[in-house]
Amino acid sequence: MFVAAFATLYVVWGSTYLAIRIAIESMPPFAMAGARFLVAGSLLFGLVRLRGAPWPSARQWLDNAVAGILLLLGGNGLMCWAEQTIPSGVTALIVGVGPLFTVLADWLWTGSQRPTLLTMGGMLLGMAGVAWLAAPWERGPGSLDPHGVIAVLFACVAWSLGAIYSRHARRPAEPLVAASLQMLGGGIALVVAAWIHGDIAHISLAAVTSRSWFAFAYLITMGSLVGFSTFVWLMKHSTPALVFTYAYVNPVVAVFLGWLLAGEAVTPRMGAAAVVIVAAVMVITLRSNHPAPGSAVPAEPADV
Repeated sequence: MFVAAFATLYVVWGSTYLAIRIAIESMPPFAMAGARFLVAGSLLFGLVRLRGAPWPSARQWLDNAVAGILLLLGGNGLMCWAEQTIPSGVTALIVGVGPLFTVLADWLWTGSQRPTLLTMGGMLLGMAGVAWLAAPWERGPGSLDPHGVIAVLFACVAWSLGAIYSRHARRPAEPLVAASLQMLGGGIALVVAAWIHGDIAHISLAAVTSRSWFAFAYLITMGSLVGFSTFVWLMKHSTPALVFTYAYVNPVVAVFLGWLLAGEAVTPRMGAAAVVIVAAVMVITLRSNHPAPGSAVPAEPADV
């Protein structure tokens, strides 16, 4: 069960970066993401209710709505917006530093184990890898849009905060119930963001291509119903350090699929930056699995 769950998280979530890029070719980013999570959340909520899950309490609705806003509006929504200008593989590489933000946010928010010098060194190494990848000092053909890079980094911060908030909910719901509530809360927030951003006014169903519809359906079924629910389940039944190993594999899958199916360039700089980022994340997560003698075990980051 665990092997299948981790394999699903590694491969499916790695493929969603390309699926998002294809979906937003002819769909506005916030509107696409909002519709995706509203549909997936409604389907999952109906399924768990049919299987006998109790109606969530008001507190569970509120806690998961807040987590969903952070995870899906802040995390996924900003990433979708950024992929308008940044290749899907590069986006996945930047998102790879997410566990670094999780460790820092967990310490600052919950008072868990203070990061060691080795952990801080890993965090600095990861950010150096992102800086090398983004190369903000360069302009011209092949350079990355700095606004998109900043948006992805903010998405990582929002995702980390949402995970921690959800993990420390006082009366947590069952994992699949929590996943459905978070998708519903995040989906509503994304629709509001789409209205503010102007996405709603620019929606034209006739202009949506068949490949975008296919990618949208893939994101609902595999990315949300399968991938997101698997992540929530694993966060309940495994350690955060193990779960966040998806950050090692997702970028590799995303870069490969972006190159194979979308013709995205794979440069030596991307390869070198990927090695630096993955090494930094390994330092962080392996250190989290082995706290210093006599120290408190760090509080686990949250469910999503």
